[in-house]
Amino acid sequence: MSKKILTTPIKNEDLESLTIGDVVFLNGYLITSRDDVHHRHITQGKELPVDLAGKAIFHAGPIMQEKKEEPGKYEVISIGPTTSMRMEKLQKEFIEATGLKLVVGKGGMGPKTAEACKANKTIHTVFPGGCAVLAASRVEEVESVEWLDLGMPEAMWVMRVKEFGPLIVSIDTKGNNLFEKNKALFNEKKEKVVAEIIKHVDYLD
Repeated sequence: MSKKILTTPIKNEDLESLTIGDVVFLNGYLITSRDDVHHRHITQGKELPVDLAGKAIFHAGPIMQEKKEEPGKYEVISIGPTTSMRMEKLQKEFIEATGLKLVVGKGGMGPKTAEACKANKTIHTVFPGGCAVLAASRVEEVESVEWLDLGMPEAMWVMRVKEFGPLIVSIDTKGNNLFEKNKALFNEKKEKVVAEIIKHVDYLD
């Protein structure tokens, strides 16, 4: 089985054959964009300093270190994903406004994001938790940083990455949601198992 690699700028046709549960890797540009970036752009209406059309964002707050030999240039020490559901409130509008094609984070997202993914041919993917150093090793260069006034975790770090992943597709371009599907399957199995257990358990009054 060949490794599926997405390269920015990502096109609709690159994503349409993907389905929830597929594993992909990313080449090209990955830009950190989390709570404050979404709020500043959507709620406050401030123009983004980076064009995200066809690119990928990462719900992450990295640890960066300025290079002693190159002031103003940074290297990634660690970059683990943060909980994507925190962005659910504004993610739909952010996708619509920017034209981004790939969202990377931790955990699932809700119906508004799934709706936006379907309407705009975008996908949400999950990077494994606890692998922040592995993620950092996939960053070839930190090209720039924008909105550093928000602080290191919330700034927009523009990174060039090579085979960044593994990324598990959690919402595909058809709006299918892996986490919601798994929740439904779990609840269905849980009810049957609990009902069977109750038959064999004697409860004290």
